[in-house]
Amino acid sequence: MNAPRRSLGPTHFKRLYDANADPWQFRASAYEQAKYRRTIEALENRSFISAFEAGCSIGVMTRMLAPRCAALLAVDIVEQPLTPARAVCVDLPWVRFKRMQVPGEWPDETFDLIVLSEVLYFLSPTDIAAVADRVAGSLMPNGVVLLVNWRGRSEDPCTGDEAARAFMRRTARWLAPRTHLHGDALDSGCQGGYRLDLLVRR
Repeated sequence: MNAPRRSLGPTHFKRLYDANADPWQFRASAYEQAKYRRTIEALENRSFISAFEAGCSIGVMTRMLAPRCAALLAVDIVEQPLTPARAVCVDLPWVRFKRMQVPGEWPDETFDLIVLSEVLYFLSPTDIAAVADRVAGSLMPNGVVLLVNWRGRSEDPCTGDEAARAFMRRTARWLAPRTHLHGDALDSGCQGGYRLDLLVRR
């Protein structure tokens, strides 16, 4: 019998950031920069009242999301990346950062944009379901959810495709897919590319 898959916890990510302040090369990777541009493009020209970004890391995506949002809360599971994230957004007073481990911790607010970019596959299937339920309780009636998941193979609890499908199954009664696209890998360090799913209230 296979052991139950467990979410990766703070110790795992603290170790990564202790070894490298930007472990996924968010600032320098052509793959990451292209993915960020397509992520923002998927939102079209819409602006948002209140947005929530889980797993913000060092704030590269946060900085790109900020002009679309009147308020933006960005969180990460460990404190180390939040220091450079705050620095890169220091001139954006409507952007807030908190250390928060989802789904056990979740903001007591409502949002019309929730971004789960490169987060879900670090979680167990049980925790992905819990995130979906948390989203259900905090998404405004006109809100959208943006999922981005790497499609390569690793030792993470889920693949990106498994994570996206699990979230979408859990939310199928009240969230409808509007945009689905695949991005290709641009370097050998990101084999498999990524998938992007934009979900809207039914």
